[in-house]
Amino acid sequence: MKPSTLLAALLALLPTAALAQPPDAAPVRLTLDDAIRRGLETSQRIAEAVARGDAAGAVAGERHAATLPQVAVLAGYMRTNHVDPFSLLAPGSQFRVIYPDVPDNYRTRLDLQWPIYTGGRADALERAARIEATASADEIAAARSDLTLEITRAYWALVTATEALRVVQESVVRVGAHLRDVRNQLAAGLVPPSDVFSVEAQESRQRMLAVQAEATRDIAEAELGRLSGAAPGTRLAAEAALDAPPAPAASIEALVATAREQRPERAALVKRVSAAGERGRAAGAYTRPTVGVGGGVDYANPNSRWFPREKAWRPSWDASVNLTWPIFDGGRGRSELAEAAALGRATEARLADFDSSLAVEVRQRRREIDASRAAIDAASDAVRSAAEARRVLGERFAAGVATSTDVLDAQVALLQAELDRTQAMANAHLADARMARALGR
Repeated sequence: MKPSTLLAALLALLPTAALAQPPDAAPVRLTLDDAIRRGLETSQRIAEAVARGDAAGAVAGERHAATLPQVAVLAGYMRTNHVDPFSLLAPGSQFRVIYPDVPDNYRTRLDLQWPIYTGGRADALERAARIEATASADEIAAARSDLTLEITRAYWALVTATEALRVVQESVVRVGAHLRDVRNQLAAGLVPPSDVFSVEAQESRQRMLAVQAEATRDIAEAELGRLSGAAPGTRLAAEAALDAPPAPAASIEALVATAREQRPERAALVKRVSAAGERGRAAGAYTRPTVGVGGGVDYANPNSRWFPREKAWRPSWDASVNLTWPIFDGGRGRSELAEAAALGRATEARLADFDSSLAVEVRQRRREIDASRAAIDAASDAVRSAAEARRVLGERFAAGVATSTDVLDAQVALLQAELDRTQAMANAHLADARMARALGR
């Protein structure tokens, strides 16, 4: 792979727009833990997940409130048409008004309603809502894990881009020094002009690669700044050593078992299967009778419970026990039960699919770790060999027994080996982060 090909691959993995960077601002130095902490504290994605979790908790409170007594204060005014008063002749030759003309009617009431038996429907709905609330907490944990992996990927992209820029800049310096040597040899008549032109072309190519590497680093810096909550234009410097992370010592089976226990997505699915069962029980209780008690105190003018009717404020009260039994509902209860059962089957199928893909994911991540560590060893050997080859060819060129083309080829080989080692180190850390995400850590 040519150096330009590797740099083009880095460009493809990063966003396509960079933020403006003030050249005189001191960079903010970040470790990976600092970047993750800042990102989790400032992420709007996490804030949205937390708000949805709060909403799920509020729904659980709403379901619980439906099982408690409900007290309300009512008030009203009604205007009626005028009527002829109705009177009776009372003893003593006096007329007593039995039904007066009272067009202005005022009413106040303190009302109480309490569903004391719902066939288990209200309790099942409350349990389902509380399970959903705990599942929302697992979704928050999953969102935090996703963001942590995304920040880790951006962080190591910045580390890789910074290291690639350093390597290319060193190559520019080396090729520049070699160009001066070749020009001196041309002046002494030791090499033909074509050798100078070849080195000049290579020097121009290295400067072009340095420009591309710098742009790649700026793009990686902007992406990490966005994820870590830094202000636009903030310069960042990643404080990380490019060394190989430790390999996991556990077996594949132990890693899969750990993932099944710790993955928040799976915990959320398990809880939603349980919530679907509760909703099914609530739907099954729809056709059962419900019993509620009610009562209240009225204070009205006129009060229709007082006889004879008169234009005056009078109190009254009532208490009742009510039975409701839906004998025919047009199939509503049956359809609601079928819906709950179908949603339960869908959630169970999703859980089974997650379990099957989880085992494959853990194996893939373990294979990535093994491959990245092997790539580090191979890349390190390549760097040592390429550095020694460049040294030997430099001495041979100084002695006049090697051509400048040989020296340039050795320089390109060393550059490629150093870039490959940088990429292998970053890939190892990314593979380790992906494994942690797969295990739910």
